Amino acid sequence: MQGDITTSDIQPIRQTFSHVARRIGAGKPASRYQEATLDMQPTTNWHYRPLWEPERHIYDTRRTNIVMADWYSFKDPRQFYYGIYTMTRARQQEGVDKQFEFAEKRGLLSGLPDELRDSLAQVLVPLRHYEWGSNMNNTYCCAYGYGAAVTQACNFAAMDRLGIAQYLSRIGLLLDGNQAGVLDAGKEAWMSHPAWQGVRRVMENLFVTKDWFELFVVQNLVFDGLLYPLIYRHYVDAVSPRTGNSLAMLTEFMGDWYAETTRWVDATVKTAFDESPANAERLGQWVQAWRDEVQRALEPLAVLALGEGAAAATAAVRAEFDTRLGRIGFKA
Repeated sequence: MQGDITTSDIQPIRQTFSHVARRIGAGKPASRYQEATLDMQPTTNWHYRPLWEPERHIYDTRRTNIVMADWYSFKDPRQFYYGIYTMTRARQQEGVDKQFEFAEKRGLLSGLPDELRDSLAQVLVPLRHYEWGSNMNNTYCCAYGYGAAVTQACNFAAMDRLGIAQYLSRIGLLLDGNQAGVLDAGKEAWMSHPAWQGVRRVMENLFVTKDWFELFVVQNLVFDGLLYPLIYRHYVDAVSPRTGNSLAMLTEFMGDWYAETTRWVDATVKTAFDESPANAERLGQWVQAWRDEVQRALEPLAVLALGEGAAAATAAVRAEFDTRLGRIGFKA
């Protein structure tokens, strides 16, 4: 008996969901990112208006002064949706956990000189409170923003900030033999050390900033854009050799995360900037006002962290940040 095996070429009736096809074109296959992002936010048939703001819909474009013809013009160059985001962060966390396990097993931070230990407790560990504030701000953007292309990425950023805060807490515990003394000292520095009060004031002002896109720009572009290079490049590079470069190893994720997130932040701001002259003018006003305020807030922290090298470091950070703004389209 002889049997012939034949193959059939089955053509799909459609390549993707109809609401995605209306955006990318009929007959074109969609990426997972597009299917998980485009038009995912509800626009009709809501049950009620928010009781705390009855003049607004639960999703309302009027919560920001930025105006977009299409809120799905925003794209995340990382192509993050829930699945890819969680897998990416899980792989990164495996590597970070191994670095912390190695540092704990070898006691890399337990025998540091008191001067260096105190510096880390006053400069690095208080940043866990900054990260908590950043989590709150990105969560606000997720809650009140418009369009899943923006809000889902803000939610991912919010969770990243909690993860970074936990890494900073683990560094504090390594400094103190898994006791809470350094964490308590870091909280006290955040609450009362003069060098931190400008940063804390700006953060608390952001907590009451109602325009969610302004909050997005100030937190993720301006604040991070001036603070992260100052701390995780200039400060860590200055003190890490005295820790046997273990500090650089334990803060490597923060630097990698900042470089990755910068791509998304810049792409989002540039899309809004290029949308209209009115948007560009509004964004320019926000950046100019908050950039100067954030820089003033960071100057005492730079002195605490770098001493005599503070002025050169802050000037370098400001110059680099202004170059970044120029690439987006802002004028100096």
